[in-house]
Parts: sequence; structure tokens; C-alpha cells
Amino acid sequence: MIKTYTIGAAGFIAALLGVLGWLAFSSPGDDPFAPCHATAMQGGMGSIGGPFELVNAQGETVTDADVITMPSILYFGYTFCPDVCPLDSARNALATEILEANGFIVQPVFISIDPARDTPELVGEFASIFHPRMIGLTGSEEQVRAASQAYRTYFARQNTDDEYYLVDHSTYSYFVLPGYGTVEVFRHDMSGEQVAEIAQCILERA
Repeated sequence: MIKTYTIGAAGFIAALLGVLGWLAFSSPGDDPFAPCHATAMQGGMGSIGGPFELVNAQGETVTDADVITMPSILYFGYTFCPDVCPLDSARNALATEILEANGFIVQPVFISIDPARDTPELVGEFASIFHPRMIGLTGSEEQVRAASQAYRTYFARQNTDDEYYLVDHSTYSYFVLPGYGTVEVFRHDMSGEQVAEIAQCILERA
């Protein structure tokens, strides 16, 4: 009987702490965009993102302040990616077009996680295929790693001795607003229409 009570009490306390934690991270009073969110992130949206320094398609070193001058959808991938990166980039471009048709201008951004192969010119060409406003960024290994860590993304190269190596990586896209930082994270399984709907909900409240 005592053992059963102990387990029950522990479970109750754990559940209570979980509820309190959920309230702490999702309190509408602290987040003006709470009604729009479709993805919950541990630590809240404010814990994602931060300053970065990368290289644009013209070979110029740029910072996050230079790049995120308007609402932006950031994605970390690589140009040699055989499937998911082109699909996600096309999805983000579609969301950009839908938003523009509804009167909201946003900017898609593609950040390479494969600086060994992705030159500034190559990343710029890749980005332009999907949308004329899409910005392509690369950089040194250190610059790319720092940007990835700021957005809590993951990537790891496979068989690096092979010039055709693949890169495992996370597939989130990040909606970032000047003055706010990261305000939403879009999952890979979301459609362009869903991304646009959530982004518009946020922009209407910004």
C-alpha cells in the first residue's frame, strides 16, 4: 500500500510540474502570437536564433541584421541534397507567393550546412531557382556551425571521403521577424498553404 501511494504521489507531482511548465512556456499573455502557433518548442520561441555572420552569393560577409530586414523564412540545407532540401525550399517559396498574393511580403533564406562544396555562387544560383527573393548564404565551417547552433539545428556528414557524400540534417524552417526574433518553427510535414496561413496569422498581429 505504501509503495503504491509513493508511486502515485510521484506521478501526481510530475504531472503537476509538467502542467506548470506548459503554462510557463505557453502563456498567451507573454506571447502575442500564441493563437497562431502550430509547433511547441522547449524553452519557447525566444530561445531559438541569434546573431550570425555568413557569406552571401556575391561573396560579401553579412550578419543577421543585414539579412533579416523583413519577415523571413530561414531554412538550413545543402545544394547537393537529393530530396528534402529542394522540397522544403519549394514549399517555402510557395508560402512566400501565397503571402504576397494576400498582401504580405516575406523573404525566404537558404543557409548551407555544406560549406565545403557550397560556394557563394552555387548557393546563390540554387536559391534563385526557387524564388527571386530567396537569399542563399554559406560561409566557413565555423560560421556555418555557429549559425546552426544558434537555431538549434543538427547536421552531420556521411562518408566524407566520398565527394558525393550526403549530409544528415534537421528539416525545420524558422519564421523570423525583425525586432521579434524567431516567432514560429515550421515542420517538414507542413504544406505551403499551412505555412502561409500560420505566417499570415502572425504578421496580422505583429
